[in-house]
Amino acid sequence: MFRYIVKRLMEIIPIIFVVSLLIFFFIHLVPGDPVRLAAGKDATLEEITRVRQELGLDKPLLSQYATYMQNLLTGNLGHSLKTGLPISDMFANRFSITMNLTFMSLGWALVLGLLIGTVSAVFRNKWPDYVGMLTAISGISLPGFWLGLILIQIFSVTLGWFPTGGVDGWKSYVLPSLTLGAGIMSMLARFTRSSLLETLKEDFIRTGRAKGLKESVVVRKHALKNSMIPVVTIAGLQFGFLLGGSVVVETVFSIPGMGRLLVDSIAFRDYPVVQAVILLFSLEFILVNLLVDILYKALNPKIRYES
Repeated sequence: MFRYIVKRLMEIIPIIFVVSLLIFFFIHLVPGDPVRLAAGKDATLEEITRVRQELGLDKPLLSQYATYMQNLLTGNLGHSLKTGLPISDMFANRFSITMNLTFMSLGWALVLGLLIGTVSAVFRNKWPDYVGMLTAISGISLPGFWLGLILIQIFSVTLGWFPTGGVDGWKSYVLPSLTLGAGIMSMLARFTRSSLLETLKEDFIRTGRAKGLKESVVVRKHALKNSMIPVVTIAGLQFGFLLGGSVVVETVFSIPGMGRLLVDSIAFRDYPVVQAVILLFSLEFILVNLLVDILYKALNPKIRYES
């Protein structure tokens, strides 16, 4: 297992290289000149030329990429074209905000999704099943930006229970996490129901019932655990959706996180910041998928990994 983890970690290096290469060249295809934005709208041609040389954007793209990779390998993410600040300093506070939002969204989505999916499977084709699946379909169907605005209108403007935006204590994360986690909860509920229904048909479940075990024990200790591998897979894959969805949610709720930073940087053509944010998101997604593979082993000891 240890050798497998080391091997997977080593595989991250070429993946990050390819991702960085694609990001670098695609971001330079975006229309607009960041130098003119950095120099100011009243800058003269000489000032624009000077700023371009200072930023190193007068060099060929391959030369710029080589410099970027050299800095990246030494842990230097570069400096923002807009503010001139080190990107690592810009990430310091924003990263924790986005991670708090992401894990809070994933946490409640896992709990509620598993609960709804389990209840729906146990009470198949009965009213709890219909209510649960209606909730799941609604969560998938509602666009995040629309759901966020509705929650703001009801719970912030009308009832005054939560702030409309920003970050000021745990209450600031409630509405954004509900918005971000709604789609994940719905997906997990549907997959839990489907997986659990298949497991409940297995022979070992019938054997447990024949031995006189309570239905709650059969479902909780036997069926549910053996149904978790597909659910864990979906949860890991949906983590990437959470990172992407944070861009929309942080914009709607004016949260100064990584998603909001990405939107602002794209608007300003701030190449180094955009590259760094997407690279960080890619790395997080890869590591989460590695964690999912490790959880497989915990859920099913029969699984063997080839090193």
